[in-house]
Amino acid sequence: MCGRLDQNDVGRFLADFSWADEVLRRGSTAPTFDARPGTQRPILYIEDSQLVLDTRFWGYLGRNAPPGANRPVPNARLDKLLGRYWGRLARSRRVIVPANAWYEWVPEPDNPKKKHRWHIHRADGELLYMAGITQWEVTEKAHESGFVIVTSEAEGSMVDMHSRAPIVFTAADAATWLDPELSGEMAAELARNMALGPDTFAWFEVSSAVKDGPELARPLPPQVPTVDAQMGLL
Repeated sequence: MCGRLDQNDVGRFLADFSWADEVLRRGSTAPTFDARPGTQRPILYIEDSQLVLDTRFWGYLGRNAPPGANRPVPNARLDKLLGRYWGRLARSRRVIVPANAWYEWVPEPDNPKKKHRWHIHRADGELLYMAGITQWEVTEKAHESGFVIVTSEAEGSMVDMHSRAPIVFTAADAATWLDPELSGEMAAELARNMALGPDTFAWFEVSSAVKDGPELARPLPPQVPTVDAQMGLL
């Protein structure tokens, strides 16, 4: 579903946008291996033909939220992107959420309450450029001008991680997503047709005990079977 991000290498987030003559930087954010909804996180967008690196609240609850919605959500479904709630943002308030990876918690088949944390990243080590939308106008309530990450149904082996996955672009397609001249309908079409496929990604299990730190971007060491487990094989 994409509810946590690895954003440990903030310095690289602009490396693939050399086409921008100048980058306007608003705010600052510390790198983290455990970026969470409800915190201020970096996003990219175009304003007056200029690339902007900004920080916004991760999560959105608009004033036009449907009845019963009472807390910010971190994601928006691609199949609902042009609907009443998200449509205005999708048509003119698109952003890119840069990251090194995202995390999913996968339950054990025999013990669903016990979950394992997995680090999902590009197999080639390149950055992830996730499709997002936001509310331009900054309001007193952070969640009313927050951002969300656009997700779609997971495909291929990604289904083993979660039923949904973020829309991830190449840097070139990320620039197209940001283009203010692109209509909302064309942006949705771009997301449907140009999102990177499951073969682009790799993943490994990481510590579920660590809150933040480089251990969250390192695979767990192979587990050595206990004596009892080995005896059970005899």
